[in-house]
Order: sequence, then C-alpha cells, then structure tokens
Amino acid sequence: MTTSALSKAPRARPAPAPAGPGRRRTGRRRGAPYAFLVPALLVYGVVMLYPTLAGGLYAFTDWNGGAGGTEFVGLDNFSRLLSTESARAALTNTLLIAAACTVVQTAVGLALALALHTRLRSRNVLRTLFFASALLPPVIIGFLWQYLLTPTGPLNTALSNAGLGALTQNWLGDDSIALWAVIGVIIWQNAGMSMVIYLAGLQGIPQEVHEAAAIDGAGAWQRFRSVTLPLLLPATTIVLSLTLIGSLKLFDQVFAMTGGGPGYATETLSVVMYKEAFVSGEFGYSAAIALVLTMIVFAFAMVQLTALRRFEVES
Repeated sequence: MTTSALSKAPRARPAPAPAGPGRRRTGRRRGAPYAFLVPALLVYGVVMLYPTLAGGLYAFTDWNGGAGGTEFVGLDNFSRLLSTESARAALTNTLLIAAACTVVQTAVGLALALALHTRLRSRNVLRTLFFASALLPPVIIGFLWQYLLTPTGPLNTALSNAGLGALTQNWLGDDSIALWAVIGVIIWQNAGMSMVIYLAGLQGIPQEVHEAAAIDGAGAWQRFRSVTLPLLLPATTIVLSLTLIGSLKLFDQVFAMTGGGPGYATETLSVVMYKEAFVSGEFGYSAAIALVLTMIVFAFAMVQLTALRRFEVES
C-alpha cells in the first residue's frame, strides 16, 4: 500500500473510557473543594448574612431587644431620625468629620510621602514613627489624647510653661472646639497610613520619566503637577476611599475621648446608634440609624470611586 493510500485511510478513534469506578471517583474529586466551602458559607451566613438581613428588617419595627412583642412601625424610625436634635447633630458632625479628614489627611499623607521619598538618612526611622500611630488601637489613642487634652493635662501645662498660656483651652469641654480636637486626633493617627500608600505609589513611578521631563525643561513644580500627580491617581483613589469610609463610620475615638459631648457637639451616627441600642434599649431605632449609615457610606463610596476611576481613565 502506497503512502498516499495510507494517508487517505480513515483513522481509528480511541474507544471511550468505560463509565466505571474511576470516572465516578474523578467526579467526586471535582466536587470535593466545593464541599470544603460549605462550613465557611454556613458560618458566614449565621454570623454575617443573617444579622445583616435581620437588622434591616428590625429597622422598620419598635423592637426593644426583649422578648416582648415587636410591632411594624413603617418609616417612623426614619422620620424620628430626621426630627431628633441629637440625630440631626450626629448626621452633621459625621459629614463634617468625613469631609475634613478626607481632605486634610490626604494632603498631610501626600506631603509626608513626598518629604520622606528622598535620600534623607533618617527617612526609614521617620517613616516608622509616622506610621506607628496607625498600628495602635483607636480606643487606646482616644484615651491617650483624652488625658493629654484635659484642662490640667500635659498639653496645657506645656503651653503655660512655654509662655503661651493664652493658647490653653478646654479642648474637649468647649463645644466650639471639641469636634475639631477630635478631628485633629483622627488625622494624627491615620496620616501615616496615607503616607505609606503614597510612598508605594511614588516608588512605582519610573525615575526615567522625571529625568525626561527635566531634560525637556520642566521645573520641580511642573514635574510634580504634570508627572507625579497623574501617576499617583491610583494611590489617591485608595487613600480617599479608605479615609472617607473610615471617617463616616467613626466610633472608637469619639466614644473614648468625649462620649459624644459636650452636649451633642461631637456626636456621630455610630455613637448615637450605640447609645440608642445599649443605653436606651431602642434597638429598632438603632437598626434604622445603622441602615441609614450603611446607605450613606455606600452612596458616597460609589460616587467617589466612579468619579476617581473616570478621572484616572481621562488622565
């Protein structure tokens, strides 16, 4: 038989593997990884999913946390949120904290990153010092600064000893400056985290880009505005998103430093939610506050991420 005849001859197909124990064993192997997910999904459903859905339903009831009857009240809890002075003050303070912290903390973090992204000998030590506060628990930071800012505390004592007694204040007892004192502490603690994110972004910018811009005659400010800032947009997106979300749901520092006082000067939605649930026993109303706070965080985060991503693409 010639070679051409052999090439034209039909080739025999291999017989299919018999559907025996080996095939069933392979199917069981493929399903085994999914079986390992079942315990994790059950735990997630019990610990996270069910409480979240139940809290959303309780927001429309008058549940008091006890075994008594629970009645459906519709939107009464939400109208109460808008009509109560403490809740309105908490909403205003929450938005003010979020705006101030997002803008100032981002600017301070960027400034620190630019200052320490140099050949300064002590840059590693300074980076560690600025970042160390971000690693401490917020409650400890709150109690520490509560002690520092008391009328007879170290800050006022240092100002008096330096001949600056006119600058001493009742930092946490004056309703006109208490909120700004809390904002300053939050920025002090978290600016190091923003600095680290910006440092990572700066280290990812090729040095050749700056050299090419310098050869073209661009000055330091032009290189920063036209080269550094556009290439830092991904880092800026991360910093702004984390700062905004963290500021909107702020609780630890406020509760440790002032407890929401004096009056309603430093109340936030998270603090009011805690007090209504565990002090007043108004769990249904507290769930409504939590639902409103969740919607605010989600809305602000989505708007911010969409705008920043679009700006990144256009740049």
